[in-house]
Amino acid sequence: MFRQASRYSRHLAQSTPKYARYASQSTKSLRETMAEIIPQKQEQLKRLRTEHGQVVVGDVKVENIIGGMRGLKAMLWEASVLDPNEGIRFHGHTIPDCQKLLPPAPGGREIIAESMLYLLLTGQIPSEAQVRKLSKEFAENGTLDDKTIKLIDGLDPSMHPMTQFGIAVASLNRNSKFAAAYEKGIKKTEYWTYTLEDSLDLIAKLPSIAARIYYNVRNPGKAGSSDSSYSLAINPKLDLVGNYVEQLGLGGNESLTEYLRLYIALHGDHEGGNVSAHTAHLVGSALSDAYLSYSSALFGLAGPLHGLANQEVLRWILAMQKKVGDNATPEQIKEYLWSTLNSGQVVPGYGHGVLRSPDPRFIALQQFCDARPELSSSPVIRLVKQVSEIAPGVLKEHGKTKNPYPNVDATSGCLLYHYGLTEFKYYTVIFGVSRAIGALTQLVWDRALGLPIERPKSLSMDAIEKLIPK
Repeated sequence: MFRQASRYSRHLAQSTPKYARYASQSTKSLRETMAEIIPQKQEQLKRLRTEHGQVVVGDVKVENIIGGMRGLKAMLWEASVLDPNEGIRFHGHTIPDCQKLLPPAPGGREIIAESMLYLLLTGQIPSEAQVRKLSKEFAENGTLDDKTIKLIDGLDPSMHPMTQFGIAVASLNRNSKFAAAYEKGIKKTEYWTYTLEDSLDLIAKLPSIAARIYYNVRNPGKAGSSDSSYSLAINPKLDLVGNYVEQLGLGGNESLTEYLRLYIALHGDHEGGNVSAHTAHLVGSALSDAYLSYSSALFGLAGPLHGLANQEVLRWILAMQKKVGDNATPEQIKEYLWSTLNSGQVVPGYGHGVLRSPDPRFIALQQFCDARPELSSSPVIRLVKQVSEIAPGVLKEHGKTKNPYPNVDATSGCLLYHYGLTEFKYYTVIFGVSRAIGALTQLVWDRALGLPIERPKSLSMDAIEKLIPK
């Protein structure tokens, strides 16, 4: 499998567009850049509507209606497109492109949230100055007010971390610039400016909320104590994720910091059809502000079929490790894989709803592991790699999997476990910090393009049967 993944990775690296370079040494602000780009996109949408509005782009089959609308081309999403064979592209850029082109943190090597956000919002590769300016803004606006801290500290620590996360995010709606402006009365052409302000404010605060929840979950009964102060501290010299790691109480671990930078950048956007991204878009289409829209997305992300997958992989890997030990042979791994399949279960972390080839996100995380001896020598991480080399053959022989290759969940949770984050239920909160980058990007563009409220047509089974030719 890894020979194929390696070839695939080289193919992606060679496919970097010739025009893709650091965009410039521009110091224009994000807001200035958006103001320049939006009229062009508005004109593009106008042409699509007036000149091509009646063009048919696909058929709707009964299986689409009763099968979760899978595969239907029915949603506008600007920042990323997921190709079944090539994987995700962000404004045309592959993951290897982004790794080469997007500015990292000072002294770091991995993509950071600020660089990815700038690319998603504008379609442009930001300059280092533009990225540093965004990091500075996030640091300045990341501090939580006393009301929010009191709310989080007052939540039952036994409550699921994602429930706490959604509650805290929704509560910030009281500070929404969009909601306040809408109530007073503003032009539709101004909606995007207030939505952008709310979105940037929320992204800045998400790590602080997430870190406070982490402290309270790990230290029940100590919410609000003096030794919890580090969970709120923000260093103005650090990037968003650099501060997040410090707030988690795990600062000083360069390897973990770089991993979370890469993890959060790679998980930020994966087209618009997934539950969390689609939920933010759907709720936002009613002109709900960024805080309400994204809190709803978080509750969708908390579902077992969406944001809990890497926890399931980790539990499965740990159960396998307990069975086969730290130095498993290929035969032992193959036997364990078959025992999973023969018991009627799926092999977690393999296959994907859209992808039909190795997940570039998995490849990027595996390359991260291979480059770090402390990871490649870890028994758990070593087992993940062994399974990824053996499982595709077993799944092909089994014959019931359209895509037998590992997806990003096959390793992401195992890496968190290696770094000492053993609170499995918290893993989805980290995912939630990440997914805001893509979901809120589209929310801004929804308002900039004046997209309407989402209202698809629903049918009963009787109504569907009446449409079937006799």
